[in-house]
Formats: sequence, C-alpha cells, structure tokens
Amino acid sequence: MTKKPNVLFIITDDQRFDTIHALGNDEIITPNLDKLMSEGMTFTHAHIAGGTCGAVCMPSRAMVLTGRNPFRLQGLGEDIPEEHITMAECFKNNGYETIGLGKFHNGTPAYARSFTQGAKVFFGGMWDHWNVPTSRFDPFGNYDNVINFTVDFYNGNTTQKQHCDEFSPGKHSSELISDAAIDLLKKNAGGNKPWMMYLAYLAPHDPRTMPDKFREMYDPEKIKLPPNFQKEIDTNYPLMVHRDEALAAYPRQEEEIKRNIAEYYAMITHLDSEIGRVLKALEETGEKENTIIVFTADNGLAVGQHGWMGKEDIYEHGIRVPLIICGNGIEKGSRSSAYVYLYDIYPTLCDIAGIDIPDSVEGKSFRGVLSGEEKAFREEMYLIFDKFVRGIKDDRYKLIEYRNGDKEEDKWTFLYDLESDPWEKDNLAKDEAFLEKVREMRKKLLTHRDRWQEQGHQWGKDFWKRFSVEDKV
Repeated sequence: MTKKPNVLFIITDDQRFDTIHALGNDEIITPNLDKLMSEGMTFTHAHIAGGTCGAVCMPSRAMVLTGRNPFRLQGLGEDIPEEHITMAECFKNNGYETIGLGKFHNGTPAYARSFTQGAKVFFGGMWDHWNVPTSRFDPFGNYDNVINFTVDFYNGNTTQKQHCDEFSPGKHSSELISDAAIDLLKKNAGGNKPWMMYLAYLAPHDPRTMPDKFREMYDPEKIKLPPNFQKEIDTNYPLMVHRDEALAAYPRQEEEIKRNIAEYYAMITHLDSEIGRVLKALEETGEKENTIIVFTADNGLAVGQHGWMGKEDIYEHGIRVPLIICGNGIEKGSRSSAYVYLYDIYPTLCDIAGIDIPDSVEGKSFRGVLSGEEKAFREEMYLIFDKFVRGIKDDRYKLIEYRNGDKEEDKWTFLYDLESDPWEKDNLAKDEAFLEKVREMRKKLLTHRDRWQEQGHQWGKDFWKRFSVEDKV
C-alpha cells in the first residue's frame, strides 16, 4: 500500500502578497521562494477573511487551523474548542505523525490535542526575535509551565505570565524554528507513517531585527515608496487603537517609511534563507517527492500604504497573502488568479490526501484548481475588520464601508475598480456614474453578512447597528 503524502505547511507572520521577487517585486531578494514558485502553483489572489481584533494573526491562524470563517470561531480564536477539529488533529486521526513548531497563538489545549511531536513552541503573538520564550513538546499535553515577564521594564513594572520552559538567548527566531524543523524532518524520514509538519514562523513581524548581513542588503535611500503612499489615512478611524500604528510617526514621513520597508524586506530575505535550509533538508531526506508543500502567511501589512503601518484594514495590502502549493499532480511554475480564502486550504489538503473532511470545517476544497480542472473558485470575497470595516470584492470592483460611529462624519464609503486601479487610489463612490455600482455591491455585502451569520456576534452587531436603511439603497 502506497503511503499517503506528507504535508509541510509553512506559515509566516505579516508577510504581504507581493513580497516575493518572482511575483514582480524587483526590490526584494527571495531566491528560495522564487524556486518554490517554480515547483508548484502560486495563487496570486489568496485572501484572509480579515481580522476580528488588532492582532489579526490570532483569528487568521484559527481560521487556517479550523477551516472556519471568523464569525464561527470561538471568541477571537484565542482558543479552539474540541468540537472544532483542527487540521493537524484531523490528520493525526487519520494515521499521521503531526509535528508542531514555532508560533501557536490559539491556546495550549488545541496544540496538545493536535500534535504528536513538536519543539520550540511559542504560545504567544510576538516577541523579541533574539530571545523567544519557548516550550518543549510534552507528550502528555501539560503546558502549565509559566514564567513572570516584565513587559517594558524601562517604563513600568507591568508583569505578565508567559508559557516557557526554555530560552535560546541570542538566537534569532527564524533560525531557532528552522533548526528544530530540520531535526524533526530527519527524525521522521523513512518512517512507515506519513507526517504533517505545521511550521509557524514569527517573522517578518516586528520588531524587525535580523542578522546584519541581511540588513545591509537594503539601502533605505534606494527603496521606492509604494504608489499609494499617504502621510495620513482617509477616514476618522481611531488610528492609534492598535499597536502597529505607533511604529512610525504620524503623519507618515517618507524617509521613515523607506527605512521600515527596507527592514521589512531584510526580515523576509533572512526568512527566505531559513526556509531554504528547511527545503534543502527535506530534499536530503528523500521525502520531498511524496510531500505536499504549502507556503503562506497569516495576513498582509501596509508599511506606509494608504497611511497605515499595520493590518487593521481591508485594503489589498492587508488581506492578500502569498500562497504556493507544490506536490504531485500540480503543474510546476503555474499560477492561478482564483479567489481563495486561507481557510479553504484545510479541506483542500484533506481532499488531496484522501481524508474525509470533518463536519466542523466550513471552507471549500479548491483541489480542482490545483489539478487544472477549474480556473475560477469563489466569485466574491467578503472582508471584515473588527467592528469598524466591512467590504466585498468581485472580479473587478471592491466596496469598503467604514462605520466608526452613528454620525454622518463617522461613515465612509470607498469603491475601487481593481482592474484599472490595483493600488486602490481612486475612490469612485461619490461619482454619480458609479452610484448604481455602489448599490449593487452593497446588496452583495448584505447577502454575505447574512450567509456568514455575522449578526449573532458582538463585533458584528456593533458594525451593523450603524448601517442605516439609507446606506442600503
């Protein structure tokens, strides 16, 4: 009997969709991701559904792990209940060794029941890359080991509890996690059981620090500002609510944004180098031919686009992420513009591996796109951020609705023609020639709101109570 395919699932933190050289970004250096693109299919329009809190990675990764939309998670995704069978748990239940490494922001119980092996587990959202507090894998699932940590000892004495039983001082998180992955790839090579590895990096999330060798590859003065760079945002959205937005002075200054972009690219180039080591080790084990490789990220990042620094919005730079899938039967060097959500990956992998998709999964398998049998997948993407923003995009237009309060000055509408304006610079919403298009897109927005059962959740109620009858027509 032929062994089922292995799965190497790589997910990075805050990596925007256009941060790979082979996708047309001439400023960034990513030889290993370029090579990976040549070995499989690249989805140029992979989306997250959005975020229900400022720490978008938490609900986003919960969606990846459960195959569920943001309004069908428990809370904000900080924990995953037992009735929501995780992707790794599903593969474990079907005879796989499941290996969990790196960042796990969705609760220790979910990690414990999902993985049979692991190492260097970080139960948190972000940290100093050079001193990450990690936990050893516990086969009994007891992750009650906690330490006290003073969050900002320069400015106060606020202390938090942090899961940790080991430190690797002075070793960068990307290297730490890659070393552990390489060790476990070697350990599981040639075994009788297939394996799934969930390899979750902390980079390129800030603080953007990396070995000097990679920083020196980028001169901030030579970095180009994105075409949609703005010094200020276009709405009265409560800008400083979220930590990311304090990473650069406001209004944004060109030189500071260039420096931030250079550091962002340097983080990704360092990460690319570490991922390259993992992929080389996989090849050396002899397991690559029987392994499905998935590379993606949990959300995008603005770094100066539209006046933003973080991912607290639903512009393309926030909700589109890289997605590369390699494996037998997938055309090498191919690209697909099909609209997919990240929570569609879970059922797709089950479909490829011949595993029954659990009833708790709500995503849809796009295996037909991978095989070349289908070109399109989802016709529209419903997009959200917290209680402030909702959006809908079809194959050409995108509608964004802000509702920061009940007054007229708290309501903002944006309509973009993504075909002629991919950088989302020209708002068509107030142009009389496009009023009917706004109405059409709003109807789609309301249809998806009801389909996602959004109104039963507080962050849905807070938005939609501000959406008046006048808005709908």
